[in-house]
Amino acid sequence: MNFDRRQVLKTSAAGFAAASAFSLSPLFAADDGTVTIAYNVNLPSWDPTVGLSTVNPTIQSIYRSIFDQFIGQEPNLDFKPGLLTAWGWSDDRKQVWMDVREGVTWHDGSPFTPEDIVWSLERAGKKETGNPIQFVWSKIGNFKIEGNKITADVLAFEPTLFKWMSFLTAYVMPKAYYEKVGADGFEAKPIGTGPYMVDKFERNAFLRLKANPNYWGGKPAFDTVIYKFVPDATSRVAEVESGSADITLDIPYEEFDRLKAKDGLTGVTTPISDIGMIFLNDVGVMEDKNVRMAAAMAINKKAIVERLLRGYGEPIDTLEAPQYAAFDASIKVPYDPDKAVELLKASGYSKDNPVKFPIQTTRGLKPKDYEMIQAIVGMWRKVGIQAEIEVYEIAKHYELRATDKLAPAAFYNWGNAIGDPTTSTGFAMFGPSPHSVWDTDDLDGMIGPLWGEANEAKRIAGWKAVDKYIAEQAYVIPLLQYVQPIVYNNKVKIVPNVAGAPEPVHMTKP
Repeated sequence: MNFDRRQVLKTSAAGFAAASAFSLSPLFAADDGTVTIAYNVNLPSWDPTVGLSTVNPTIQSIYRSIFDQFIGQEPNLDFKPGLLTAWGWSDDRKQVWMDVREGVTWHDGSPFTPEDIVWSLERAGKKETGNPIQFVWSKIGNFKIEGNKITADVLAFEPTLFKWMSFLTAYVMPKAYYEKVGADGFEAKPIGTGPYMVDKFERNAFLRLKANPNYWGGKPAFDTVIYKFVPDATSRVAEVESGSADITLDIPYEEFDRLKAKDGLTGVTTPISDIGMIFLNDVGVMEDKNVRMAAAMAINKKAIVERLLRGYGEPIDTLEAPQYAAFDASIKVPYDPDKAVELLKASGYSKDNPVKFPIQTTRGLKPKDYEMIQAIVGMWRKVGIQAEIEVYEIAKHYELRATDKLAPAAFYNWGNAIGDPTTSTGFAMFGPSPHSVWDTDDLDGMIGPLWGEANEAKRIAGWKAVDKYIAEQAYVIPLLQYVQPIVYNNKVKIVPNVAGAPEPVHMTKP
C-alpha cells in the first residue's frame, strides 16, 4: 500500500468573547423551529473528503448533516442504506456491485445520478486529490454503470471496503456542480444531498443550517440548526446553562452532574466508539523500551476514571474497545509503579535523575483531557519521569501527526465508528500510515499482511496478535473508552450517537 503524509488544513480557535457575542445576535434568535448546539470543535473545511482534518471524528455530525454517505449508519452503529440501497461482492471477490438510490436531488435542485457515485469514488482513489483514505478507495476501479446499478473490478482486496463507505471521507460529492465551480467555489457554497443545507457560515464562529424540504429521508423536525463553535468547555457550560444554546456535549463530568439536575435541563451519557490514548513517537527516549513500559505501568487508569472522570469511562489496555471486532480482554498492562521504578533504574533514570520529554494535549476538546494529562504527569513524576505539558488545538495535532513531528508523547482521542481493527490499531500503528507516528519494521512486518487478508477469522486473530505485541512493547498507551456527556433543554429530544456527537437529523421535538 502507498501512504502519503500531507499537511492538514490549519485553523484557529474561536474565542470565548466571540462565542458570547453570538447570544446577543439576531442570527441566534430562539424559536420552536430552531435548535442551537454549542459545539466543541471548529469546522476547518467544507470538502468532507480532502485533507487530514476530515478524519476528525468530532466533525462528522456536521458533515453528515449536509452530505450523504454511500452507506448510512444508525446511531447504534448498525449499517443501513444510504445513497446506495444495496451492495456486495461477486462470489469470487473479483468484483463489487452497488445499487444506487433513485429520485434524489442535490441542494441546488439538480438530479443525483450514479455518475456522482462513480466520480466520487474515482476522485477519492486518486492520490493527487488529497483524500487521506485514498489507499482504501483506490482498491476498486474500472467502473461500469447500467441503469441504477454500478459494478467495479477489485484491484486489490480490501475486506473493510463497504464498512468504510459509512465512515470517514465516505461522502458522495456533486460531480457536475464541483466541476463547474471548482474547489474554491465549493468551499464558498457547498451543496450535498443531505437533510440540511448551508444557510450561513462564519469560520471559527458559527454555522447555520436550513432543513432540506426535498430530503429523500423526509424533512427533519427542526427547520434551523445552529452550530456555535465553542472550543472552551467552560464556555459551553455557560451557553447551555444560560439558554443561549439548547445542547452541548463533552463538558466536564462534574458540570454534567450539576446541570442535569437543574430544572429544564436533561443529561444523558453514552459509551461511544472514541478511546483516549497517548501516541508515542519512536524518537529520543521513546526508543528505550524500559522508558515506554515504565510510562505505561505508572498510570493508574482506574483512579483517573473514578476520581477525575467521576466513573464515566472504561479503562482499556489496547486500541480495541470492547465493542470492536478484535477486542481481546486478556491483554492487560498492569498498574505497577514499583516495576516502573525498576525499569527506569535499569536505563539509568530515577526520581533524582528523571527521564525528560514533552507531552502534547488538547484542552477542552474532550472532558478533562488536560486535567487527565496533568494527573498522568504527576503519576510519572513519582517514578522518575519528568514530562512537560504542551497544549495545542486539535488542528495542530493533525498537522504534526501528518508530518511525523508529534512530541515523544501526545494525547489524542481515536474514533472508530465501524469497530474494525484496521481502523483502530491499523491506521494508528502502521508506520507508513499518515495517521501513525510509530514506525518500526517489527510492527510493520506484522501488520502489513493483514490489510488484504481474505480469511476473516485469520484476519481478526492476526490483529489480536498485533495488539498483544504492541502491549508487550508499550508502543502506545491506551487509556480509556469514553462516555460522552450531553446536556440539553426541554425544547429538544435527542438520540445519542455511539459514533460521537448526536446528529441534528435524529433530533425531534418532545
